Amino acid sequence: MAHIWLHLGLGSFHRAHQAYCFSKLLTQGEQDFVLHAGNIRDDAERTVQGLLKQDLSYTLLTIDPQGTEQYHTIKAFSKVIPYEKGLKPLIAEGANPDTVLISFTVTEAGYYLDNDLKLMQDDPAIAADLKGGVATIYGVIAAILQERMDHNLDPVTLMCCDNVRENGRKFRTGLKEFLSLRGATALLQYVEDHTSCPNTMVDRITPRPEPSLSAQVLAATGVQDEVPVMAEEFFQWVIEDNFIAPRPKFELGGAQMVAHVEAYEDAKLRILNATHTLMALTGVIKGYHYVYECARDSFIHTLAFNYVTNSVIPCIQGNGIDLEDYRDTVLERFKNDHLKDTLERIAQDSFSKMINFVKPTLLDCYVKGVNPAGVVLIAALYFNFLRLMHEGLEFDYRDAGFDKAWAEGVFSSANALEAYANTELLFGNLTRNEKFKLDLAEQYAFVRTIK
Repeated sequence: MAHIWLHLGLGSFHRAHQAYCFSKLLTQGEQDFVLHAGNIRDDAERTVQGLLKQDLSYTLLTIDPQGTEQYHTIKAFSKVIPYEKGLKPLIAEGANPDTVLISFTVTEAGYYLDNDLKLMQDDPAIAADLKGGVATIYGVIAAILQERMDHNLDPVTLMCCDNVRENGRKFRTGLKEFLSLRGATALLQYVEDHTSCPNTMVDRITPRPEPSLSAQVLAATGVQDEVPVMAEEFFQWVIEDNFIAPRPKFELGGAQMVAHVEAYEDAKLRILNATHTLMALTGVIKGYHYVYECARDSFIHTLAFNYVTNSVIPCIQGNGIDLEDYRDTVLERFKNDHLKDTLERIAQDSFSKMINFVKPTLLDCYVKGVNPAGVVLIAALYFNFLRLMHEGLEFDYRDAGFDKAWAEGVFSSANALEAYANTELLFGNLTRNEKFKLDLAEQYAFVRTIK
């Protein structure tokens, strides 16, 4: 029997990234692994049903900045598991003796960790899972590992594929606290002895598929596809080689296997992801709808360039990566007008993104004496975005980690900007730094002049 790689989260990104990589392995004769997948929520069931109708295959359209299109037929999956309340079939698949790798994409907000990497116990989903539920990644993995422990199964690797700094370590930290809070002492020891959680860095811009994509695929290929995906041509996957069980030969599919991921993820999260946020929050002010509109606006491009050049690169230089070249490559990728990447997609989960992508540079700038103007600008832009939402901006803002009560409290206070600046989850010890508060006020005044 082949080893099973089980993925949790059949979203567009997984299908454009990890499944794409595995599909390339299969074309090279990979026979030791099969890829199975399912969802821990019911919001992607349309994708599951579409794949089942299409013999589990789908089309990936990749487009480079020059507009060159490539249509890839992806036949990565051997099995997809329809959603079922309670997730019994999915848990059983994870507890299959042949399953040696479980990966997941649940978005940045899906890890429920606060500023001190402590589990958000008061969150309703976490609270329910602590009582035995399976609404979060922790509840699901705990259920799978309990079955594996009860049946004395071999070790399994747990691999996070989300845009979270040190994602493997943070997931493992959250999982261990979750099990401790449950009082699951034996299972906690099982995690220590029978699992590993490699850090990974993933990168491929993947917009939400537009309704017209199926018709476009049909016109170009003659294939009727209900669940195609689109992405940029660029692909990067850096994986820490920390597997306690067998793994696919990811490197043959274009991934980089390394001893340490930190330098790659630090550059990517601070430069690509934070710059994405900067552009989206500025683009909202200017009435744009797509990322490429922001990237091609010389004013916004200059803001992004200055942020990376003056605030980020001085903080992380010397990590072995050509940061200036990476900056220029990222800004060029954003100009790809063939990818209709919406500001709604980029702005989603902005609260978590502020913590994961922006806050590290903020803290570094004030500690290292680096010019903080560019990164403080992002903080000011987010405050402005929240103000616009508070005042009734029509915008499809989805943010699983966003506390509406906190936002209401900020804007009902006598000094909303001061209340915002005092949010420790976003700004850490800078809440007690008067220079930061003065810089934030200055940058917010600048933001209010943007038209």
